[in-house]
Amino acid sequence: MNRLIAFAIIALCSLATPLSGVAEENIATLRGNAALNQQGEAPVTAKPMKDDVKRHRNYPMQPPVIPHNIQGYQVDLKVNKCLSCHARKRAEDAQAPMISVTHYMDRDGNFLADVSPRRYFCNQCHVQQSDARPLVENQFKDIDQILKESGK
Repeated sequence: MNRLIAFAIIALCSLATPLSGVAEENIATLRGNAALNQQGEAPVTAKPMKDDVKRHRNYPMQPPVIPHNIQGYQVDLKVNKCLSCHARKRAEDAQAPMISVTHYMDRDGNFLADVSPRRYFCNQCHVQQSDARPLVENQFKDIDQILKESGK
């Protein structure tokens, strides 16, 4: 019963707080400074990395990142631009890494003649690298770093 009373007091206090002060605060949002009834400016797109260098993977089974520009690549139900170079049939001519054999498997582990529909939309797992400034400090340590620091 004490919890119920405490909850009621908190609820009443929150209703008593003037809302006018909240509306005047400058709260950071993805909309920027645009009013709710206006379209905000699109953020500047970071420059994509174009060095075509394979990046280190931080953990087993991490999808590789895309080391080249993919702006304008069409990937939809009818076309997948990524497969024009990375498909099994085209990788050698394009001198591009072939997509993993796991992309040719269905959910039961059976091999298919073509890319599995569940692996067709590349950008659901693979991301393009850019020169964007990190939003937060990255403190991730892979297992090799942890073992090295622990002396094992």
